[in-house]
Amino acid sequence: MQKRTRIESPGDQAPKPPFPKQHQRGVGLEAKLDPRPRFLAEQYKPAGKLEGKVALITGGDSGIGRAVAYLYAREGADVAINYLKEEQRDAEETRKAVESTGRACLLLPGDLDSPKRCRSLVIKTVERFGSLDILVSNAAHQNRKPSLAEVTDEEFDRTFKVNIYAYFWLARAALEVMRDGAAIIATSSETGIKGSPQLPDYSATKGAINAFSKALAINLIPRRIRVNVVAPGPVWTPLNPSDDGMTPERVAQFGKDSPMKRPAQPEELAPAYVFLASNADSSYITGFVLQVMGGETVGG
Repeated sequence: MQKRTRIESPGDQAPKPPFPKQHQRGVGLEAKLDPRPRFLAEQYKPAGKLEGKVALITGGDSGIGRAVAYLYAREGADVAINYLKEEQRDAEETRKAVESTGRACLLLPGDLDSPKRCRSLVIKTVERFGSLDILVSNAAHQNRKPSLAEVTDEEFDRTFKVNIYAYFWLARAALEVMRDGAAIIATSSETGIKGSPQLPDYSATKGAINAFSKALAINLIPRRIRVNVVAPGPVWTPLNPSDDGMTPERVAQFGKDSPMKRPAQPEELAPAYVFLASNADSSYITGFVLQVMGGETVGG
């Protein structure tokens, strides 16, 4: 009998907890994470699926957003990324990675706390590249709290503004300039499906993203603009180490309770965003929440 050759997958070499104990105050930076998140997706084979397209990605400086920006560029798209000014260091690294593929990367620093600012991102993207074909609403804010009593009105409002209001504002502005056949993709979370006891506000926004996307998807079918969602499980990005409610000890064990006993790397999420952005791959898919949760199964 012929001996089977074991095929290595990217996950075989992915870092597993325990990680070094660490915590970041304020805005988290990928440059300070140990180990550094993986975004290069070296086993991924591009096929020109997004050739000539233009994408706007919020939270594109690091984590999932960086990995998506890089893979979109490898597939032929020019990319605009939004991020907070404190994340400039990470954004510059993302731009360097995108430009290494021969594609252009527009840096758009700024908060997402008003419809005017969200609209300006769309306008600046179109001014630079001439069009907008793909919107990826990926930026997020979260802070764990032991109980609902400790979730302040200000924290609740901030979480909703960044996670769902900004998505609404961005989509509304994008639809004014998007051509038929464009794509909108939002980043949700397993918490939006299952809930999380210490993230009631964050979980609520992610559930809202799922429902809003489904409603918008149906509305936009006549324009052939598809709207879908990616719902990740735990992913090794700056979001959790910079969570005020995460201790260094908890960060060190991040992802250990998942079925795969580790968090995903951003490079393991990014191909899902390529799939949903590519009309060649997913032209009959809209209103879908794609769960990339490392073995967690919910429904169906």
